[in-house]
Amino acid sequence: MTSPTDDRLPKMPRGWLRAALVSTIALVFVGAAAGFVAFLTQLRGAEIAPDRKADGIVVLTGGSSRVSDAMELLAAGYGRRLLISGVHPTSTASDISRTLPENQTFMTCCVDLDRSALSTRGNAAETRRWAEGRGFKSLIVVTSNYHMPRALVEFSHAMPETTLIPFAVVGDKWREEPWWTSASTLRLLLSEYVKYIAAELRVRLEDFGIDLSPEMSEQPAGLTPKRPATAQAN
Repeated sequence: MTSPTDDRLPKMPRGWLRAALVSTIALVFVGAAAGFVAFLTQLRGAEIAPDRKADGIVVLTGGSSRVSDAMELLAAGYGRRLLISGVHPTSTASDISRTLPENQTFMTCCVDLDRSALSTRGNAAETRRWAEGRGFKSLIVVTSNYHMPRALVEFSHAMPETTLIPFAVVGDKWREEPWWTSASTLRLLLSEYVKYIAAELRVRLEDFGIDLSPEMSEQPAGLTPKRPATAQAN
């Protein structure tokens, strides 16, 4: 039975819910597109030598020429020691030095290997331990240009008191063709943008004491999963 007051209730205009849904989707799309453009503006199109030296250098594995560029920075005196973070557990210093014959002497004196990091967040955690153990207050961070924004988010959060100097490695494919003409490059950038946003949101939540995804490398060693032989740190 209908209540006498039902007819007096205001009725929502027809299509209001649909219009609100479409407007919300449009706003989300515009915001995501604007954020992606802002993300792209952070990516360097050419490699630029650091404008100053640092106590140490850290390179994150996972991209072509990252390690060789980091070794060149070490050889040029931009840092006293180099940490290669995210090395596969079965890889040795000899394995790496064979791929860098011109810098083999530095592998024995000035290079440390981190085999624990499984992700960019893990890279930051292990680098913090390495830097604190040596009293380093400034680091040159070496990684691919598309990965640098997320790396700096993680590293700045893990070691807020450390001065971070980015050195973005630009791959040959990036130099040879515009990113928007390559479907694979566009997919890579979109994927990295999503990871970058997720990292930004996570560190902001952690600032309020909310940790939704504890880093595996900071859990007891017995809980750390084994990495497949082909896995990359990031």
